Amino acid sequence: MASAMRCKTGQQQRRQFLKVALACSSALALSGCLGSSLGSLPGDQVQPTGQPETTGEVIGTGSVRVGLLLPLGSSGGNASIGTVFKNSAALALQNFPNADVQLLVKDTGGTAEGGRSAAQSAISEGAELILGPVFAPAVSGAAAAARATGVPVIAFSTDTSVAARGVYLLSFLPETDIKRIIGYANSQQKRSYAALIPEGSYGAVAEAAFRQEVGRGGGRIATIQRYRMTVSDTSDLVAKASSLNSVINSIDALFVPAGGTVPSLVMQTLVSQGASIGNVKLLGSGQWDSAQVKNNQILTGAWFAGPEDKGFQGFAQRYQSTYGSPPPRNASLVYDGVTLAAGLIRSAGPQRFQQSILTNRDGFIGIDGLFRFKSNGLNERGLAVYQITGRGTEVISPAPRDFRTGF
Repeated sequence: MASAMRCKTGQQQRRQFLKVALACSSALALSGCLGSSLGSLPGDQVQPTGQPETTGEVIGTGSVRVGLLLPLGSSGGNASIGTVFKNSAALALQNFPNADVQLLVKDTGGTAEGGRSAAQSAISEGAELILGPVFAPAVSGAAAAARATGVPVIAFSTDTSVAARGVYLLSFLPETDIKRIIGYANSQQKRSYAALIPEGSYGAVAEAAFRQEVGRGGGRIATIQRYRMTVSDTSDLVAKASSLNSVINSIDALFVPAGGTVPSLVMQTLVSQGASIGNVKLLGSGQWDSAQVKNNQILTGAWFAGPEDKGFQGFAQRYQSTYGSPPPRNASLVYDGVTLAAGLIRSAGPQRFQQSILTNRDGFIGIDGLFRFKSNGLNERGLAVYQITGRGTEVISPAPRDFRTGF
């Protein structure tokens, strides 16, 4: 009995810190946090007693240091991503009352060497956790430096090849939303599938996940067409979409994971070919989570999976009010990362960033809903299924509220 009581107490404590950890990151809870101020501004540099001296920009005045590794000086427009992520991190601290955290902002340049150097600098200045980098090469470099010291990394890359024990990805991973949308389609008695998959690394991941989930549901795949496409040349996509006419009468679902102009171009091509698409459900991925796709009349009735967006809408309003422009969809990742770190510092004590805490099976609740890290560095998310209305979307299958009932 004593053993059972200890187990129960441990579970209660675990649930308690999980609730507290991201309490201020949900859309509703944030409204109660906005009246509080940390009393610090981005760029304040404070040296807690006994800590090494910092170099570069610091956000926050807490005693626990966390490295924030971003592509602030990289070329090709990537610096703007770094700035947006830095702004989101600052906003997270402003909205988390009395957070005992200090973010050490380091520039990776988007490169492996830059990531390694940035991580080494942050760790030498006392960072107990690394948030970032954003791009896969920089994640690999940072991971090499962090692994030698046992400091965990929570990165924002979507490249699953850089995930590993102690290197966790907080990003939206294609496997997760494909599992959700195909799983939902299976539950709605979709049994015969076709797919249009882009060539390249994303396409390879998407195809593998698609095959696995169709098989899991006992379905069949009539055809998978792989296409090449550039901004100026869509001819191969059009040709591959046209070729679906030969199987369109034998399928009841067509999977098109790429977003942007791809879904509408596929539908336009099929309609122009006179394809009988009335009984075929068009399925997409998280790449469809954009106004360009969601407001397109030709895609009305199509389904895709993604995080419930109420939390993001609230975050986006606060971001625009503070910085004067709307944030990109993935800006919520760094907000959730900073809030997670601050919550664990408050709730988990000295164990805050241990693997057993970061990979807790109950997971966490953030701006984008339920998520948890796996021991191999990948993540799982609780996603909703949306139906496109042509004027936005409607939820047809809500996101799960816990991993026990949702998976």
